[in-house]
Amino acid sequence: MDLLRALIMCGIVGYVGHRPASDLLLDGLSRLEYRGYDSAGIAVVEDREIAVRKRRGRVAGLIELIESHPVEGSIGIGHTRWATHGDPSDVNSHPHLDESGRVVLVHNGVIENHDRLKARLSETGCGFRSSTDTEVVAQLIGWHLEQLIESGHAADDPETCWSALRATLDELEGTYGLGVLFRDCPGHLWAARCGSPLVIGVGDQEYFLASDTSPLIGYTRDVVYLDDHDTARLGRDGLEVRHRDAGTRDVAVQTIQDEAVDVELGEFPHYMLKEIYEQPDSIRSAMRGRMDGDDATAVFGGLNADAGELRRIDRIVLTACGTSWHAGLVGEYLIEEFARIPTEVEYASELRYRNAPLTDTTMVFAITQSGETADTLAAVRECRRKGHKTLAICNTVGSTIAREADGGIYLHAGPEIGVASTKAFTSQVTVLALLALYLGRMRHMSFRAGEAFLESLEAMPELVARTLECHDTVREVARRFADCGNFLYLGRQYNFPVALEGALKLKEISYIHAEGYPAAEMKHGPIALVDERTPSVFVTPRGGVYEKVVSNLEEIKARGGPVIAIAGPDDERIAGLVDEVIPVPDVPEFLQPLVTSIPLQLLAYEVALLRGCDVDRPRNLAKSVTVE
Repeated sequence: MDLLRALIMCGIVGYVGHRPASDLLLDGLSRLEYRGYDSAGIAVVEDREIAVRKRRGRVAGLIELIESHPVEGSIGIGHTRWATHGDPSDVNSHPHLDESGRVVLVHNGVIENHDRLKARLSETGCGFRSSTDTEVVAQLIGWHLEQLIESGHAADDPETCWSALRATLDELEGTYGLGVLFRDCPGHLWAARCGSPLVIGVGDQEYFLASDTSPLIGYTRDVVYLDDHDTARLGRDGLEVRHRDAGTRDVAVQTIQDEAVDVELGEFPHYMLKEIYEQPDSIRSAMRGRMDGDDATAVFGGLNADAGELRRIDRIVLTACGTSWHAGLVGEYLIEEFARIPTEVEYASELRYRNAPLTDTTMVFAITQSGETADTLAAVRECRRKGHKTLAICNTVGSTIAREADGGIYLHAGPEIGVASTKAFTSQVTVLALLALYLGRMRHMSFRAGEAFLESLEAMPELVARTLECHDTVREVARRFADCGNFLYLGRQYNFPVALEGALKLKEISYIHAEGYPAAEMKHGPIALVDERTPSVFVTPRGGVYEKVVSNLEEIKARGGPVIAIAGPDDERIAGLVDEVIPVPDVPEFLQPLVTSIPLQLLAYEVALLRGCDVDRPRNLAKSVTVE
């Protein structure tokens, strides 16, 4: 599987109601652009005519196109794409029509058997315009629809459309989230899900369709989350959902929480910077209602596990991808130090295919911002299939992982739009710290130790706010080193995962090669990379391994490598050894990642700006990986 295919996540939006559809579709696509931004398009149906407008590039280009070539109608679908099959181009952009012009659709996911289906349809004389797997779906629906019409079914009967769609879905292999319109059945919008998330917004005689809740904000707070193998019909006369196996089913209408509302940039130039500066509040939100001073412990309402079950745990597996995996490494150190439970961190993409020896006293936690990451979801399903208690640490209420896990903990960080995750990382670390306290107090941890833990954690939002004052210093450091082609990030103990995360942030948004290592491992090979054009970023706050890290730092300086240090305030020893110092407040070692990660986020941001990179929409990346 190539890199782009592995990183795909597109955005879908749809509307049926009484308002001009194009306005709502364009607004929704603007909010979904973080999910994919190489092309965008909409289709609107009016008087049994389908009008399609699509263009390579950003949503802004599509808006210009529609301003000059407007479309009318109160039902439509839209899409913002990150390419899998077929290069970014006008013709490969969604929506896609079938050959007859009766069917138009948008798609998120990957159809794995599209080559076989395309070959079969080509034998019937079907002509393909694009090189996408999505057009294959549109043409297949159109073919089944034509067969039904020829056998006497009415083209304007919703049941005919259901049948054509169902027959198509039965032939598809892979993942899909679909929004479908039929030209001859106006007033109805169809949706289908298997592996790619879809949510329906419920309004007053109107319905909305989207890949996530962000396009719905400001229009409705009432939503229905579709499950895998659901197909839905949204019409002015109501909503109907049918499951592949169970048939027509009742659906639960849920309310979007207030914390999901703030998706505007405000005074900030980029979402990434906004989200970096939101971290004092997001950390505070992660702790809210979860700190029990009377018993010196943490409180969780959604674990769905009693005290006896939790005391029987003799092993914990944390599984995640990317930034969440780095947070899991911090969690491993926290849980082992304070709860004394053996803990390991698994890449979800590996765990899902391994036959890992999990026992009935092993508890699995999946860590995810979006709750839709395909590899993490597959790992959750595999662990649950084998009977293991599987919980989620998740930011997105109503997401697939949040709904399918046996229980879990929400981050309450609010929406994270920037592709490079920032506030989700510190919120995950905060929740993992609370989890370590909770499990530790159930076992051997004393009341006084728990009290001190809570006191330290409670101070963190203010300390993180103080850490953000380093921004001006970081900006100057970035100016000095932005032209370098390689960076090394080094830390020990709790700050080793921070080094990994700092390197990832720089790679993601500035396209500079960067590697993170445990500082002591440098002399076992990577020190060969050190030269005068390769800065080493040392995470060196005061702590139990401070002297060891200083020794590692001196090894780099002795070989002529420039050094940037993240260090405690007024650390004159470090200042005398390194080229640049970025100060952070002194905090207990186990909470240092909450402050030491902040300047590394800012450094990546400032370097990316200086190099002219698109901070919120880095190349080859989208916010969440919803296919393998």
